[in-house]
Amino acid sequence: MAEDLLYDNAVSLLKKLISTPSFSKEEGDTFKILTDFFTESGVDFQTKGFNIWAYNKHFDAKKPTVLLNSHHDTVKPNKSYTRDPFSPDVVDGKLFGLGSNDAGGCLVSLIATFLHFYNQENLKYNIAIATTAEEENSGKGGLESIIPELGKLDFAIIGEPTLMDLAIAEKGLLVLDCHVKGKSGHAARNEGDNAIYKALRDIEWFQTYQFTKVSPTLGPIKMTATIINAGSLHNVVPDNCTFTVDVRVTDAYSNEDVLKIIRQFVNCEVIPRSIRLKPSSIPKEHPIVQAGIALGKKTYGSPTTSDQSLLDIPSLKCGPGDSARSHTADEYVYVKEIEEGITGYIKMIEKVVL
Repeated sequence: MAEDLLYDNAVSLLKKLISTPSFSKEEGDTFKILTDFFTESGVDFQTKGFNIWAYNKHFDAKKPTVLLNSHHDTVKPNKSYTRDPFSPDVVDGKLFGLGSNDAGGCLVSLIATFLHFYNQENLKYNIAIATTAEEENSGKGGLESIIPELGKLDFAIIGEPTLMDLAIAEKGLLVLDCHVKGKSGHAARNEGDNAIYKALRDIEWFQTYQFTKVSPTLGPIKMTATIINAGSLHNVVPDNCTFTVDVRVTDAYSNEDVLKIIRQFVNCEVIPRSIRLKPSSIPKEHPIVQAGIALGKKTYGSPTTSDQSLLDIPSLKCGPGDSARSHTADEYVYVKEIEEGITGYIKMIEKVVL
């Protein structure tokens, strides 16, 4: 398939996706658009929930496999939009619309890349594509639900907007609900054990503690208290206080190790909402990273979390668009970025699989 046709079809597909609401857990309509597209492209595919996956036509189980993955769900549009978030308008080379940048441009570029290799014979690697749901809400019905179905994978490219630079490491995420017990009493008398004061001591620890190991790519672990709730009346010493901490974990630690260290130092009860969103990385020496570097791409560590955190294989986060535009009002991707994304993906992968 000629690259200009790949590009035209990718932009056309993205416009259809933008026109179709696909909030996390509500991706049925974009799922239908994507399955129709694969069918029209002559690709055999499998589905589970709102997830779709396929392999190159000449799949060989004896060969290693690279996974191409991005998501087709979006966040909900914020109130600052001045344009119709579901109108895929092109103005001054910008394709506007909800999900255009995060991660529609990446998704259609990876699909085009997969189609470029689909019919090729004698590849050193098999190529798999997975278009998945529930990325924006870290849901269990997305990529995580089909990993057992995908078979043995050797490395992955995760499509997220990085200006086509190479995110070779990504922070994991722990969301901690912390509970402090005190004793109620009258505020006018020296009574009770104020749960807010007790919580403040632990919150100060979260603010000031420095983990000893610092990732050369991602830097230090960052912990931020983001929510606090306590008390009901002005004259009652509160006997309970709850607060939430956002912890961005680097590849220097596992989520389990970070949780263990935290519990050693604080007095509150610490309950993680999940430990599934792990930090991830890929060696700079890996062939796909070296292929990108040879094409002039920069490497960096990403502070944001993606479906990369669900994989137990080396994975690279890379894609057209700019992370700074994600979740912003009047989101857009440059149509030129999609063309460059397709070309960039193909050139990187060719250096590895041909």
